[in-house]
Amino acid sequence: MTRNDPKLGIWLMIATTFVFALQDGVSRHLASEYNVLMVVMVRYWFFAAFVIFIARIQQGSIRKAAKTSQPILQIFRGLLLITEICVMILGFVYLGLIESYAVFAAYPLLIAALSGPILGETVGWRRWAAIGVGFLGVLIILQPGVQVFSPLALIPLAAALMFALYGLLTRFAARKDTAATSFFWTGVSGTIAITMIGVFYWENMTTPDWAWMAVLCVLGALGHYLLIKCYEVSDASTVQPFAYFQLAFGAVIGLFIFHEELRFTTALGTTIIISAGLFTLWRENRAKAKR
Repeated sequence: MTRNDPKLGIWLMIATTFVFALQDGVSRHLASEYNVLMVVMVRYWFFAAFVIFIARIQQGSIRKAAKTSQPILQIFRGLLLITEICVMILGFVYLGLIESYAVFAAYPLLIAALSGPILGETVGWRRWAAIGVGFLGVLIILQPGVQVFSPLALIPLAAALMFALYGLLTRFAARKDTAATSFFWTGVSGTIAITMIGVFYWENMTTPDWAWMAVLCVLGALGHYLLIKCYEVSDASTVQPFAYFQLAFGAVIGLFIFHEELRFTTALGTTIIISAGLFTLWRENRAKAKR
């Protein structure tokens, strides 16, 4: 399928964010009842099977998909992503979906800020200004120095930093490896790492929660499948701004399923972060168009 249908790509991205928001809601439920490492481990077993299946379809064989000249980088990417997922789910448990998503929304700004030192890209003063404004939004949400500030609010910020670094390293890896190769290493290396740790935290689950675990695994595979299809039919620059729909879907799940509270400062800070993030995406696309 060629990249010639931006409208379909946008709808696929919106569907992807909806599925990922549902996935995070199920993760929040399971991680509040069982150890996070075990929950992520079981989820990654299914994800690894999905990754291997996709590799065989797209590359013809697992050996071809795994072929890389930068294995250390690829393994590090996988370890970084699995760590980020565990940290973010902890954020869901301690802070809820709304607060965690609000802070995590800063990751595009972190990507823009780190793209210079890591990828050697030029970041102009306008994007630096947007990055500064975006982090003002983060401060509004975190409210450091206010009486109710909790260090736990730094958990999703740490996850955002790791995800931004993962995204930049994925770009760096793409200079030599295909997307299929990076996808393969992400799933396999992450699965091996989490299994080596997660098996020591195994807990017996109830039958209903095993059903929820099955739903979680299916949602994870479905979300990545939709994302792959999204990038097949449209450029990333076209669909990326619509990734913010995940915040809206996550907020709805947090409000109506988990009965979380949407604070005014959270709404205000999130609005500032999203606005700054969209501006940095726009400036990045303009810079690419001039090259």
